[in-house]
Amino acid sequence: MCYCDEELSLLYSRIDHINLAKSHAQLALDFAETTEDEVRTYWERHIHDLEITSHPVGSRGFFEDLDQYHFEKQHHLLRLVDFNAYRGKQVLEVGCGAAVDLARFAKGGAVCTGVDLANSAIELAKANFSQQGLAADLRVANGEALPFPDNTFDYVYAHGVVQYTADPQRLVDEVRRVLKPGGEALRSEEHTSELQSR
Repeated sequence: MCYCDEELSLLYSRIDHINLAKSHAQLALDFAETTEDEVRTYWERHIHDLEITSHPVGSRGFFEDLDQYHFEKQHHLLRLVDFNAYRGKQVLEVGCGAAVDLARFAKGGAVCTGVDLANSAIELAKANFSQQGLAADLRVANGEALPFPDNTFDYVYAHGVVQYTADPQRLVDEVRRVLKPGGEALRSEEHTSELQSR
């Protein structure tokens, strides 16, 4: 979809009022009334947690700062998720962003796939993996319409994604669809995490 200047101005006035003082919960409320295209446009222009680093975007220092900040801010993840427990298993991260979490799965030996709605995020994810000598299938895709066959993944990780989707139930249904029988999914939002088994 193409936007004219007036439509873009209206869209950004609707979305860009989000500032650092807002909580993630408020950001999620803002996204609850948006379309998929608006969500994509927002994430193409905004890099999550960019303000925490002074390193150039895409540099090794940039990714190291994101990793450190992410796991200090989300310290519970290291207790909730054993990133080393999926050696040889198919792991999908939905909404992978710069793939900070997915890199931890890859270092643990998982066969990794990451999807994000924003091309800018996938480009950062590819740079992150390349700089670390890691391999993954990283692609632009909508978590509400995953481009994978049924029963593909042993583990699906969707941390901090559901609240930013245009249709959260569709995302949950898609995660269930691509999980192998006996597979698990972690869906985590602002203050809750849920581990689901199929």
